[in-house]
Amino acid sequence: MREGELTYDDFLRRLNIQDVLIDAGYHLNRRDGLRYPSYVRLDSEGRRIRNDKFIVTQQGKCCFKPQQQKSYNIISFIKEHPHFFAEYRAGVSSDRLVNLVCNRLLNQPVADRDTRIIQPKREVKPFDMADYDIHQFNPQDRATQKKFYPFFKHRGIDLYTQYAFHRNFCLATKHREDGMKYTNLAFPLTVPKDTGQVVGLEERGRPRMDGSGSYKGKAEGSNSSQGLWIASPAQTPLANARHIYWFESAYDAMAYYQLHQVNNKDLRKAVFVSTGGNPTVEQMRGVLALTLPARQHICFDTDLAGIEFAKNLQQEMYRVVRSTIEQTPERKAYLDSVADGKNLDEGDIELLPDALRSSYGKYESAWEEAMSMRSSGLCHPDDIREQTDIMNGHYREFREGLREFLGLDRENDTSFVREQPTYPSKDWNEQLLAELKREETVDETQAREQSPEEEQQTHFRR
Repeated sequence: MREGELTYDDFLRRLNIQDVLIDAGYHLNRRDGLRYPSYVRLDSEGRRIRNDKFIVTQQGKCCFKPQQQKSYNIISFIKEHPHFFAEYRAGVSSDRLVNLVCNRLLNQPVADRDTRIIQPKREVKPFDMADYDIHQFNPQDRATQKKFYPFFKHRGIDLYTQYAFHRNFCLATKHREDGMKYTNLAFPLTVPKDTGQVVGLEERGRPRMDGSGSYKGKAEGSNSSQGLWIASPAQTPLANARHIYWFESAYDAMAYYQLHQVNNKDLRKAVFVSTGGNPTVEQMRGVLALTLPARQHICFDTDLAGIEFAKNLQQEMYRVVRSTIEQTPERKAYLDSVADGKNLDEGDIELLPDALRSSYGKYESAWEEAMSMRSSGLCHPDDIREQTDIMNGHYREFREGLREFLGLDRENDTSFVREQPTYPSKDWNEQLLAELKREETVDETQAREQSPEEEQQTHFRR
């Protein structure tokens, strides 16, 4: 970052969500009796566009859209709705767009960027497992396990977790043309529809002596667009899994398992997926095509990239669900009103039958009441939970009615949950290391407390 440039923290501190909503074309909704601000879009004739409303909360720092049950700050709102802003151009990065919009709203000039010329990549031959010497982890042979110690020790991943996933990692040694060779911890990548063929490796190197980190990447020639690390301690086939857990790295998947397997014995039967970094559309569609009835657990990192990955995965889920619906004449108008990559409940409610419109109205009223109670700071937590339960009940009723109207099989409807590590951990491996450090601190404290007591007892003996 250049000296003097504003950061995301500056934007969040100096702008509020109303500034961004107004710039995006929204107008304050002046409906009588409203206890907190809401913003709506108007059509060319000045009439309110149905189902396009945001409710402002947290003293102007965030907003909610009732249909989505999702909160945005100024950063995530711009990234989620880039086409609302004058600076948007096809291909512009979401971070660049946020900088351009926020700097303009703050009357802060932005320096032009030099055009970069990217050299074409040299041709790389396809991945071939025969180019590597492979060392396997054998749960019955301690000698084979010792070589893995440097790769897992600094990550806090214990032997029991290594036993659980031992079929899904190895040490891979590549011999270079100059005679040098190097060894990495390797997580084999496969294509979901053909899990028997290894199409690449997600690689992790030994930690450096200075503690500055270690190599991470994918083996040369890997099929990064389609290949994923797919693992199940119980060897559950992908198509038979009831729970799919999504991660950005295999280390995070193993850390999550270690953190939760004691309290969730069904984790052994689940399938863990690592995209090895930025998830591609082909990776997501490949898994979803085989696992739509399963519950998808989105466990990506909590940084801005992870938030974007989670959003992209949800959009692909919605697209896959949409593809299973037969577009009959009575459904067509409503389905056409649902934007690409959006949930089925985000269409024009006015195009639904009367009973469904009434059901949605009950849900929206309950939603607004719950949001008002949360943001007021005057309501007891038990009252907020009760209102939230009422809201969720109305939503379930509406969703069930919508599912029947669209002829959507319950098993093919979207089922996912966003799981995040405990703050301030960015990913699951960070949380595991933090938990281990906390346990170590507790053990040291207990040892210090016991030591004087033992010493005192020794003095009284004769």
